Amino acid sequence: MTVATSKTEEVKTRGNFKEIFTGPYAYDRKAEEEGTKDHPKASYPNYLPTWDHSEKYPPLQPFTHHDRGLQADRSLPDLLNAGLEVEELTPSIGSIIRGVQLSRLNSRGKDQLAFLTAQRKVVVFRDQDFADLPIEEAVEFGAYFGRLHIMNISPCPKGHPQVHLVHRGAGDTSVQNVLAGRTTSVVWHNDVTNEEQPPGTTIMYILDTPKTGGDTLFVDMVEAYNRLSPGFQQRLHGLRALHSGIEQAESQKALGGICRREPVFNEHPVIRTHPVTGDKALYVNPQYTRHIVGYKKEESDALLKFLYDHIAFGADFQTRVKWEKGTVVVFDNRVAGHSPLNDFQGQRRHLARLTPQAERPYETAFADKPREMTNGH
Repeated sequence: MTVATSKTEEVKTRGNFKEIFTGPYAYDRKAEEEGTKDHPKASYPNYLPTWDHSEKYPPLQPFTHHDRGLQADRSLPDLLNAGLEVEELTPSIGSIIRGVQLSRLNSRGKDQLAFLTAQRKVVVFRDQDFADLPIEEAVEFGAYFGRLHIMNISPCPKGHPQVHLVHRGAGDTSVQNVLAGRTTSVVWHNDVTNEEQPPGTTIMYILDTPKTGGDTLFVDMVEAYNRLSPGFQQRLHGLRALHSGIEQAESQKALGGICRREPVFNEHPVIRTHPVTGDKALYVNPQYTRHIVGYKKEESDALLKFLYDHIAFGADFQTRVKWEKGTVVVFDNRVAGHSPLNDFQGQRRHLARLTPQAERPYETAFADKPREMTNGH
């Protein structure tokens, strides 16, 4: 019989559910607020995590989502101008933009941001003042793109449950416990796909980052679909998969975490269609997807393993974002999967995420083609 050596050790065998979230037991607020002899204090104390076990929310209700990208001027005049630096990270996914402040965009510019993000899947903005805004203003910016999701298990800045925090404190080496039982910390996923209406245009911004490491990987789920043979694509159409947040919530409870709202599960199409571009994308991930509806376990496991391996091994339709001070990443959760890299030890990594929900995933017929995009970027 093996004796667990830590809370993380106790739950590391529960599954692929972001066990890297260590919960409040590993959090040293004083060290984060004041620093230590080995580490400076947190750069943004107003964004330090809190866990309020008394905070409870009712089940989410369906709502009508209207994607901002649908009304955008596709020449992007309010977002991109002649003085900007635009670098494409790969042909299909990822752009880096310098020379525009997201916080100063008008509504037309935000619409164009949603459109560009739908096209490029991941857009990286450098030299931003976003983290310096009052949290209320950041929340208002995110809410422009849809109803902000409140994550049921994650910490938030005090009084701002719409802000999802990704936080590892300085001196926290608990990732070693996870890696003691796994060969990698990579967990490919789209965010909260267990919800009836998962996220669309998503904003993530850095607060503190390790000197090196802690990058985020992104994968183009449209190109992942396009790489499959027509026959295999056609076979995937019509299939639905069950996505569940129950196991992740139970894992976090074991770590002393919170549960603001009872976790849910929902069925979604294996191939979903983007409402703005018409692109078809794979929509399964090992963190939330449990099985293919109507398939026997062995059949479902075999198909999902193929799709997960296809996504994970597709380095030629992936990109990697290196965080630096002032970086904001806007990505489309419907067509871009991602994974953090926990390849650093004992340094602070602190990010915030605003997660607007979008439409309920739907698919269109196999014969349908994506609509033509007219944009030079």
